[in-house]
Amino acid sequence: MKIYMSILAAAFAVININAQELRAPAYPLITHTPYQSVWSAGNELNGVATQHWTATEQSLTGLIKVDNEVYRFLGVESTTYKTVMPTADEENYTVKYTEERPSGNWNNADFNDAAWKSGKAPFTDDANAKTSWKSKNLWTRRTFDLADKNFDKLYLKLRHDDDVEVYLNGEKIYDFKGWKHEYKYIAIDKAIIAKLKAKNNVLAVHIENTAGGQWLDAGLVTEDASMKSVNILEAKQTGVTLEATSTKYTFDCGKAQLKVTFTSPLLMDDLKLLSRPVSYIWVAVSAKDGKEHKVQVYLGASGSLAVNTPAQEVEAWRYSQNNLAILKAGTTEQPVLQKKGDDVRIDWGYAYVATPNSKNVKQYISAANKGFEPFLKNTEGSKVDNQKGTNLYLNTIVDLGTVGKKETQQVFLMGYDELFAVNYFGTNLKPWWKKDGATIEQALSEANTDYKKVLQKTDAFDAQLKSDATKAGGKKYADLCILAYRQAIAAHSITQAPNGEILFLSKENHSNGSINTVDLTYPSAPLFLLYNPKLMEGMLNGIFYYSESGKWKKPFPAHDLGTYPIATGQTYGEDMPVEEAGNAIIVVAAIAQQEGNADYAKKHWATLTEWVNYLKKSGFDPGNQLSTDDFAGHLARNANLSVKAIEALAAYGKLAGMLGDKKTEKEFIDASKEMAVKWMELAKDGDHYSLAFQSKGTWSQKYNLAWDRILNLNVFPESVMKTEIAYYLTKQNKYGLPLDSRENYTKSDWVIWTASLTDNKKDFDALINPMWDYANETSNRMALSDWHNTVTANKMNFTARSVVGGYFLPLLKWKSAQSIKK
Repeated sequence: MKIYMSILAAAFAVININAQELRAPAYPLITHTPYQSVWSAGNELNGVATQHWTATEQSLTGLIKVDNEVYRFLGVESTTYKTVMPTADEENYTVKYTEERPSGNWNNADFNDAAWKSGKAPFTDDANAKTSWKSKNLWTRRTFDLADKNFDKLYLKLRHDDDVEVYLNGEKIYDFKGWKHEYKYIAIDKAIIAKLKAKNNVLAVHIENTAGGQWLDAGLVTEDASMKSVNILEAKQTGVTLEATSTKYTFDCGKAQLKVTFTSPLLMDDLKLLSRPVSYIWVAVSAKDGKEHKVQVYLGASGSLAVNTPAQEVEAWRYSQNNLAILKAGTTEQPVLQKKGDDVRIDWGYAYVATPNSKNVKQYISAANKGFEPFLKNTEGSKVDNQKGTNLYLNTIVDLGTVGKKETQQVFLMGYDELFAVNYFGTNLKPWWKKDGATIEQALSEANTDYKKVLQKTDAFDAQLKSDATKAGGKKYADLCILAYRQAIAAHSITQAPNGEILFLSKENHSNGSINTVDLTYPSAPLFLLYNPKLMEGMLNGIFYYSESGKWKKPFPAHDLGTYPIATGQTYGEDMPVEEAGNAIIVVAAIAQQEGNADYAKKHWATLTEWVNYLKKSGFDPGNQLSTDDFAGHLARNANLSVKAIEALAAYGKLAGMLGDKKTEKEFIDASKEMAVKWMELAKDGDHYSLAFQSKGTWSQKYNLAWDRILNLNVFPESVMKTEIAYYLTKQNKYGLPLDSRENYTKSDWVIWTASLTDNKKDFDALINPMWDYANETSNRMALSDWHNTVTANKMNFTARSVVGGYFLPLLKWKSAQSIKK
């Protein structure tokens, strides 16, 4: 009997494992561009504040009232702060400072700082400085009085770069090694708060520049507790389902059941729909007990959707147009395309919330901490149609009337009008959806009119993608593709070049902020090759223009076109000659394979020829240079980089053959095969191939080999792949295969490419399953990182990058094989 029970328990364990749903690191809610990107970074939709992919809060709030009982289903009550001592984003202020190490108790309130200089904050080394600071160390003292000392809570509001220590009246309240390029709020101990005085308190700071930029700005705030006593129940989340274009939640709300679906209709075969910056929030309510209940729904959206920092003044409007009730918000400053960089949010253009207009819809503008007060108290919200301020909130209440067993539905539209998307070599370009003169009101109206049809299309697409990916690699592989889909697309902006060509420009999110990086185009390619190769052309058009216009004069592609959203020329500090040349040629060959012709290659043949000749001369045995894995540092004789060059030569030969030039085809394919033989000799290290030529005792993932079979190049013998896979399977950690023998970190996109080299399901799963485990178990709750530690599942860096489009390479391989069979 015990044996039988053990077998039964084991069987149930297997069933549970097989049925396990992926817990996403973060759930995509609104995903269109690097700026219009809102996520829920928790298990429950009502357990965390929604945020931009940079982890800066962009609050959405959802409440439902069932027979006068109020439940929260979306977001959390955001903490709002009252200023005690302003920071420079709120008000100009002056401090005493010195750049020479002071003597004595410089941080005490009674220290004599008369000899110190006076300067306005912020202290930084860039154009934003009110006081320029370029030395290694800085000490500051800020004296202040308090009319009211009775603080239940007090916080240090601080932005700093780099290492900082902060004192309040001589007592240390904060000490941190590193930097933070946005304001953070640090709670101050109550014992220190109790010692505050009415007169002559001092906030003292020492900051040390250790690398890179410099910045210091500090103040004090307390919590605004005006809404803390409000009684709101938590809706019980009963399910979450992640699909390629939608995230679907279900809740128990007392006597009612609530469904909430977030859909960003990113269907790549329809560029108008793909580029339209409108997401749907669809709610459906039904009674659980079969009886009828009075139901209202509230949706609130913070003006932070349209700012870079919370202190920026926002202007908001309420109006009706095209049978829609509309709320609109944007900064009063409107610095169009004035900010560039990585940890930056858009502060030009306007955020929109809309819903079909009716007598049951109420909209109003409020302060953030007053947003849902009218909903709770059954009072009217502000009737003002235009308002300015910081921390404004856009509020919509819909009375669904009496709801019974049959579902009652309501749709909300979340949109963003960037006005202009990018600066492309001096010309400000509008987003693709605006190229024919469309307005955001028209886009919202079309989205509303078409929404049922659009949701049918997205549901059908989601089901097909899941089915195909499951057939190609199994459920866990399909889960990873679904997780990656919206993230990969939303890391781009789609626009039209002055010559009419499509531009699909990536942002190198949470890396260095580059725009149109070629070695992001390459790993992300499989997704876009599958669903619209014209978008792949859109990733390359700007790079070809840069070279062919004469603005870029080197015999290989540029690394990038600038820093997002300014595409006026490479800003990365170093070239990647073999990397980028190989990337571009291979991707062009993949476009030709998907489109069934080499017309795109023909258009740029002279440039491709220049690049391939560079590789023929310098690609086989690369010098001491960077590859796309630049975080690993320079490496001479990089065996995987050599593979890329070899495959690129063969890919160029294939393109020549498609264009009818059989002589060139033979020349380059023969050259690539000769190199492959030599490569096997130089890279061989017993039972595997080394990280670098003749570097014994090392190894690396040879993920660039993936194209050998997908493009049907057949440059390397099958034995190379078999040898490498067998060796990799001896080197795995809990959360995957390390990138190479130097560190325990890996790149999940490359692991999935490496998995495509397998010839059986067992080995494929052995490589894929740890990637699923990483996504499912990482403690880093934010949009997916593609670079993580294989021992701890902690992300190393990188968030929300487009390279996860590379997860689709096994699916591309599978579909290519299906096409050959047909």
